[in-house]
Amino acid sequence: MRLIGLRFYFRTTGHGTLHCQRCGGDRPYQRCSGRRWFHVLHIPLVPLDRVGEHVQCRACRTRYRIEVLALPTVAAMQAALPAGSLAAVTTMLRAGDPASAAARSRAVELVRTAGLTGYDETALTADLAAADGRGLDISKPLGALAHQLTMPAPEWFLADAVRVGLADGPLSEEERGAARLIAAHLGMTPAQAHGVIVMTEESASAG
Repeated sequence: MRLIGLRFYFRTTGHGTLHCQRCGGDRPYQRCSGRRWFHVLHIPLVPLDRVGEHVQCRACRTRYRIEVLALPTVAAMQAALPAGSLAAVTTMLRAGDPASAAARSRAVELVRTAGLTGYDETALTADLAAADGRGLDISKPLGALAHQLTMPAPEWFLADAVRVGLADGPLSEEERGAARLIAAHLGMTPAQAHGVIVMTEESASAG
């Protein structure tokens, strides 16, 4: 055994949940920071250079770069679509006629399809009232959803939101603005948003 020499020592700086590619699912992780030390009798005495942080799956012990934490977990992905859908339909309804039975029915259907199977008119009324009371910030739920969608999924999502606005008649300027806002938070360009809005309108007119 080497009683004098250099050795890496790591300390845990955080915990959380990540999607472990080796395990194939969400697993707890520990975040570690390391440094090389000069040691005598395995006692670290002189700190030397630092090494990059990493995260380690606590189930299989696989180590990953810190960047892996930017990837969504399965739980986050399952929550993103319902939350994003609710933000979109609430935005469209508030821009149009929130009392329209046809628009509300379309909104409830969209949220149910996104995963909230028990969503109903009562829940929609409560969500609209809450949005009116505190203001509606759609940047977080739509931003989280945009992180997971690849083309053409954002266009399909926007088209569904536009159909909520069309359920009570032609789009108003406020509803068009709401649709463009949703598109922007999904990472779409103004040209892409315009194309989706026009095509969805034309499709609705054609029956």
